[in-house]
Amino acid sequence: MSNFLTKAFGFDSSKNTVRTELVAGLTTFLTMAYILAVNPNIFSALPGMPAGSVFTATALAAIVATLVMAFWAKKPFALAPGMGLNAFFVFTVCLTMGHTWQFALTAVLIEGIIFVILTLTKVRTWILNAIPLSLKHAIGAGIGLFIAFIGLQNAGLIVNNDATLVGLGDVCHGTGLLAVIGLVISCTLVMLHVRGGILIGILITAIIGLFIKDPATGEAITHFTGVVSLPDSVAPIAFQFQWGEIFTWDMLAVVFTFLFIDMFDTMGTVIGVSQKAGFVDEKGNIQDAEKVFLADSIGTIAGACLGTSTTTTYVESSAGVGAGGRTGLTAFAVAVLFAVALFFSPVFLGIPGAATAPALIIVGMMMMNPVREIDWSNYREAIPAFLTLILMPLAYSISDGILIGVISYVVLYALTGKAKQITPTMWVLAVLFILRYIFI
Repeated sequence: MSNFLTKAFGFDSSKNTVRTELVAGLTTFLTMAYILAVNPNIFSALPGMPAGSVFTATALAAIVATLVMAFWAKKPFALAPGMGLNAFFVFTVCLTMGHTWQFALTAVLIEGIIFVILTLTKVRTWILNAIPLSLKHAIGAGIGLFIAFIGLQNAGLIVNNDATLVGLGDVCHGTGLLAVIGLVISCTLVMLHVRGGILIGILITAIIGLFIKDPATGEAITHFTGVVSLPDSVAPIAFQFQWGEIFTWDMLAVVFTFLFIDMFDTMGTVIGVSQKAGFVDEKGNIQDAEKVFLADSIGTIAGACLGTSTTTTYVESSAGVGAGGRTGLTAFAVAVLFAVALFFSPVFLGIPGAATAPALIIVGMMMMNPVREIDWSNYREAIPAFLTLILMPLAYSISDGILIGVISYVVLYALTGKAKQITPTMWVLAVLFILRYIFI
């Protein structure tokens, strides 16, 4: 048995115990299982993407990607469709740019294929090293602000205001009240370091929603239709690709943005969790980094084929690492739990947007941590980072935040006599992004 665990998961009986690895897997699952409720809720904004099918696709994508991580990379990292990437898919590509969800799925598939090529050729690492650290920190934090803003909107806490563009919604009735209650509960659980606090907060809030009525309809906000059932088919959304527009500027821009977001999201997560797990050497290099990135890439391709957005490594994996997880057995346990969750779709699908909104807000807050690493006294670094941060929620576009951040970085360095410090890659990116705004 010990030999099998060693070969399959990199398990070392002198350092690891099965019990610790399994408990770590359970811990990670509980901290990230909220995606099973949040992802169908976000995709519900798109006609033709049934919530049940999205739920099944979300779980299956998580299972496939996490199993690759367990058996190939042998690391205690779990993967699932990523927060921020799903928001870009729905709210930017489809609802803002006006493309179909089939177009967006095609972009995700192309991104996944490119990621596999970049990973195998190690170009991915080279590109990452060329981007300034301040922008990397700002991108992750900006996505956090964007996610939190979406949560506030979904809950009705932030609403349209013709005089000021946005304003505070009704926090005393209906969905607004439920979201406030949920936010208090979830924040309390997180601050008390309760395992799975975000997921537990979602479930408690959803139950409270059974007793709070929507003023517009007079019905309870939460509607549960059962507990256990067979998973819905992914047939309505699986392999629904749109090949007619793959050679357009829009496809190029969307694919690149997916690439960019996923690249830095995964990089930041892998670095942070690897440091916590002791997988980083004295030079800052991560053990088997390419294998980790390959698992992420394969998960993205699988997710696109199944009908969901980009699959990425979850920062919540740090919870499992904190519980002692150090091998692929932890990831394997997470995959098994996602498989079990497939049969509890009525519970996850019955959860209203007001109950998942606190999760979006809290996750957004957690993603703000990298801003501490930005040198705010150095304006060449701080201004592009700030523009990246602020434009994502205000322009309602992750891609615009990234593009403006890169352009402003290059321009400000060039205008202040520091052009030699700009990498050739950054010059190329800035020119491409400027051309994008001129011609698209």
